[in-house]
Amino acid sequence: MTAKTKKIKAAGRFSGGIGTRARKVFNKVEATQRRRQPSPFHPRAQAKRIAAGIWRCLKTGKIFADGAYTVSSK
Repeated sequence: MTAKTKKIKAAGRFSGGIGTRARKVFNKVEATQRRRQPSPFHPRAQAKRIAAGIWRCLKTGKIFADGAYTVSSK
């Protein structure tokens, strides 16, 4: 019978050699970047991350560059 394991979300793709703190930080960044971000082109539209620093507005279809993990709100 196997032992129960903790749910470690997106950090589960790494082996056991990575530390707990690194897993927590990774999960926080991963959850933020995968979430839909507000688009700067349309007030109610959302932007989806295509690659690091490259985003696409889902309503207008415009592709723009911004932060690597999140769309900057500045």
